Order: sequence, then C-alpha cells, then structure tokens
Amino acid sequence: MTTLPAQTDKKLGLVIDLDTCVGCHACVISCKGWNTENYGAPLSDQNAYGADNSGTFLNRVHSFEVQPQAPDAAAQLIHFPKSCLHCEDAPCVTVCPTGASYKRVEDGIVLVNESDCIGCGLCAWACPYGARELDQAEDVMKKCTLCVDRIYNENLPEEDRQPACVRTCPAGARHFGDLGDPDSDVSQLVAERGGMDLMPEQGTKPVNKYLPPRPKDAMPEFDVLAPFLEPVAQEPKGFLGWLDKTLEKL
Repeated sequence: MTTLPAQTDKKLGLVIDLDTCVGCHACVISCKGWNTENYGAPLSDQNAYGADNSGTFLNRVHSFEVQPQAPDAAAQLIHFPKSCLHCEDAPCVTVCPTGASYKRVEDGIVLVNESDCIGCGLCAWACPYGARELDQAEDVMKKCTLCVDRIYNENLPEEDRQPACVRTCPAGARHFGDLGDPDSDVSQLVAERGGMDLMPEQGTKPVNKYLPPRPKDAMPEFDVLAPFLEPVAQEPKGFLGWLDKTLEKL
C-alpha cells in the first residue's frame, strides 16, 4: 500500500466556476488531445465511429437541470465538469497494492506510475468521485495529471504553462493555481465566491473547488409592464383615420 505525505504546503489544483461554464466540452477535447500525445500511454478509443463506442477520458462534463426552491423560479441548466480532485486524503492512493498511485510532496498532485500499475481497479473502486478510468488498450489506470508535463515545461511560453483545459476554456470558467497559498488568485476567488468541496461528507478533503452558480435575475411582473403596453390612441385620427375608413370600405 502507498502512504500519503504528512503534509504538502503547495496544493496545486483547479477552481471551476459553475456559473460560467457553458458546457461546450472544449476542456474535454483539449484534455484528450494533450494527454493522448504527451504524458504516459495514449488515451485510447474502442470502436470510435461505431454504434457501441467507448473511450478513456480524464475530464468529463455532465449537465443537470436544477429546479430552484422558489415555486415561481425557472429551472436552471447546470454544466458540471468532473475530473480528479487531487484530494489531500486520497483513498485511491492508500488502497493501491503496488504503489503505482501516489501523491507528490512538492505540489500535492496525485499521479499514477503506469509502469507499476497492474490494472486491478482498486483505486477506481475507492474513489468516491468516479474520477479514474481504466484504459482498455493499455490496461492501466488513467486520471487527470493537472498536465504536470505542461505546467513545469520551460520550453513553453509562460502563458501556456497551465493545464490544457484551463488554457482552452473559452468562458474562463476554469482557474489553476496554488490553493495552499491563501494569497493566491484561486484562493481569493474561493473566499470571495464561497467555493465548496464536492461531497465533503466523504472526508477526502479535495483540493479542487467549485464556485456555485449565482442566482438568476427574476422576470418582471406583467402588471409592471402593463402601462407601457397600452395603445397610444384608441382610433387613428387625421389622414390616418380617413385612410383607415377608406380601406375598410374596399
């Protein structure tokens, strides 16, 4: 079994704004592309263009229709991106029989050493978020790496040294940084918007945070608009009145 580090001062992770995400799946595609071409074994697809297709993804977006508590409020469509949360108390690490799953001391990222992975699936069973997937072609467990091969790559321009999903998001719904630093941009964003943990009752202490949707503006009452909807005149007068009466006779 693998032991977790006693403490990681640096906690790299994501902050995802559920109010801003539009469900475009750009993060899913960019993640698939980067992690197929770079770090570790490619993310395979099975029968990709057939009716019974399947594949390995490190990031997925789920959409839910939520009905607010107010009886007259309209339902909201919430797009919910989900990937590995790089938990502080990661059960996927401690359950691994070969030590393939581990949590880095230097930045808190949870990774899989694919050369030691035997594909037993215990880590997927232990993860309460369903964030691990077994690649059927390679028979190894795959998960979000926070693009560890990208964020430290000095050959890339500084603006590109962030996870592919963050760099690609057109709505600016994904944010990356050190959540162990209370003065970092992501930590301040969590404090300002009331960022929350996913399923805190599990006790895994996820590093990634979610920003809740803001309440939507209520529609104005129709009686407020009624005075503006009244006709300007009951009957046309002058030339328009004569023309209206003439046309009625035709």
